[in-house]
Amino acid sequence: MAGHRIFSTSFASIYPLYVTKVERKGHTRDEVDTVIRWLTGYDDAGLAEVVADGSDMETFFARAPRMNPDASLITGVICGLRVEDVEDPLMQQIRWMDKLVDEVARGKKMTSILRGSGTASV
Repeated sequence: MAGHRIFSTSFASIYPLYVTKVERKGHTRDEVDTVIRWLTGYDDAGLAEVVADGSDMETFFARAPRMNPDASLITGVICGLRVEDVEDPLMQQIRWMDKLVDEVARGKKMTSILRGSGTASV
């Protein structure tokens, strides 16, 4: 999947879509931020910076302070694909993030979404 157009899409254009999705289902921006921080290690200032500077998805993940080692526990289907079977590492990271946001929107408990860690910081 090298060169997929999502790789060059700005995180700033995707982020508000995530927020809108969860807010439509009665959840909050803070919950979106929590799962993104858990996955990537960004803090609030780091998230604000990547939104402001227009970083594309490839850069967003390349600059992530730390990918959570428990991310490999994220399983299930998103966009018709099993996230654990996605071969391209960047596409898998994007699909992990999609899956986490989807779980927030569906109202799954945060401790379950964060794969039992119960916290955004590790």
